[in-house]
Amino acid sequence: MAKESIKARERKREKLVARYAEKRAALKAAGDYDALDKLPRNSSPVRLHNRCKLTGRPKGYMRKFGISRVTFREMANEGKIPGVTKASW
Repeated sequence: MAKESIKARERKREKLVARYAEKRAALKAAGDYDALDKLPRNSSPVRLHNRCKLTGRPKGYMRKFGISRVTFREMANEGKIPGVTKASW
């Protein structure tokens, strides 16, 4: 489980990216790279990293569900994810 500070930092980055998205797009279209440099670094979408919404695990992220593979497996076995069943053939 990731530290709360790491998860909080990632949430903060997501908010900054959303806040500056329009301004960043306008500056990029205008080609004003000096003004782009003056925006906060964490407002760049490149700095975002997908993390599990429940545990904060950075690796093994499943984009479709927004959680890590480990959490997904636990929840699927408990029947907590609608439409997902254990395969048997």
